[in-house]
Amino acid sequence: MGQNATSAGVGSKDPPEGAGAPGAQDVELPAGGVMPTRPLGRTGVNVSLVGLGGYHMAKPKDEQESIRLVRFAIDHGVNFLDNCWDYHKGRSEELMGKALQDGYRQKAFLMTKLDGRTREAAEAQLEQSLRRLRTDVIDLVQMHEIIRMSDPGQIYGPGGAMEALVAAKKAGKIRFIGFTGHKDPDIHLAMLQVAERQGVPLDAVQLPLNVLDPHYRSFEKKVLPVLTERGIAVLGMKPFAGGEVMKTGAVSAIDCLHYPMSLPTSVVITGCDSLGVLKQALRAAYTFQPLSGERVSAILARTAQLGAQGKYELFKTTEKHDGTTQNPHWLTTAKV
Repeated sequence: MGQNATSAGVGSKDPPEGAGAPGAQDVELPAGGVMPTRPLGRTGVNVSLVGLGGYHMAKPKDEQESIRLVRFAIDHGVNFLDNCWDYHKGRSEELMGKALQDGYRQKAFLMTKLDGRTREAAEAQLEQSLRRLRTDVIDLVQMHEIIRMSDPGQIYGPGGAMEALVAAKKAGKIRFIGFTGHKDPDIHLAMLQVAERQGVPLDAVQLPLNVLDPHYRSFEKKVLPVLTERGIAVLGMKPFAGGEVMKTGAVSAIDCLHYPMSLPTSVVITGCDSLGVLKQALRAAYTFQPLSGERVSAILARTAQLGAQGKYELFKTTEKHDGTTQNPHWLTTAKV
């Protein structure tokens, strides 16, 4: 996209992306700043280095503020938009659908996620997402929260959700297929193995990548090499570990964003619930230079003890972020 930028999961208790989040006046965007873009794996599509998270953009009480966040992001070079069928009981998709009117849909690469593990549930959820997002086609649809070892078999088994996604792709309702998860890299690897065995290629995989991840149950160490080897797009998420990293004071917000940007990611998706947090993410992208090996070593040395037991990566070690565990009916019905 490279636009000029000179113009100005799972609970509502999630903190902003960074304790002491900046206000709109606290972050100055560099004059003439340009959003870097990267290939989305082997899809032939280029996406913005920063992606706008779909959960946090719907947190403001005023829906006009949510619409403003989406449009400000797009106006400043962000074209990758994240969402999910279950976020805020569908409200996130509804607000994003409103924001994408007036020509904005044509400027965006739109992604959403489905929870249904059966073909019937996934088909019904997809139809709801299409309606809420006010679009005839969603660019990328991902199976959400692959957090159980039983998930791959259910999704790829007879009558499983993958049948719905493959059929929807043939029908032109979706362009690409992927999956997400935040619990354990071994579950990601199992999903990739089943996908390869079934002969249904995946276009993208979403996974936590942050300054704590290398120290515990590391997606960067175990999953990232497999994705890059196969040309599957890497969608980095949770750069602030759900806001927990900033509470430690160990690293800066910019380091938290530049770290996953320095990995072979296609996009780094970050939650932005205010204009200040969004501008912080934009500034990180505009000023990005790959971290040196020395800088990475220093960051990992500072975070080694913090990350060793997964204490601050609650999505790995607790059920706080497990929406489908808290709402098991999302797996088998289209009742949000």
